[in-house]
Amino acid sequence: MSEAVDLLRPASLLEIGVGTGLMLARYPAYSKVVGIDISAEMLEIAWQRVRRLTGRDIRLEAMDAEETDFPDGFFDCVTIPYALSVTPDPERLIAEARRVCRKNGTILILNHFSGSRFWWLLEQALQSIASRVGFRFDFSFADQILKYDWEIRSVKEVNFFGLSRLVEIRNV
Repeated sequence: MSEAVDLLRPASLLEIGVGTGLMLARYPAYSKVVGIDISAEMLEIAWQRVRRLTGRDIRLEAMDAEETDFPDGFFDCVTIPYALSVTPDPERLIAEARRVCRKNGTILILNHFSGSRFWWLLEQALQSIASRVGFRFDFSFADQILKYDWEIRSVKEVNFFGLSRLVEIRNV
């Protein structure tokens, strides 16, 4: 994801589901970065990471990604790393990401999508455990990405055996 952000050179970036801040050091130093997460405990760990990133403009906020406080079109780029399959309402999260991303800005989604024959057996075996912690293995690319009226610029398989995909979207 960080390579895709580097190529975009965004002045402002929102990371939805920043968690413990693992991606923050990988974003370009010239970008103003805002990371949001609903978990205060995870944000506290992210703050520890931010303190070590001197000279960077990074702000973290506890916020529900399905209903943010940002104005329309506020960010050049919105990243959503592994948050779609854990949010209660993926459609609301997508609508909010589109709202806060400027027109013709970029939305980057990094997520696991179901349907791979290779991973089907593992997905079935882990589904009951995953659902207890709020993760959905049954997360269709067609249902979650292709149904929207946006411009998909690229889709790249990433991770071990293409377990996840990085989707670059132009916010039209």
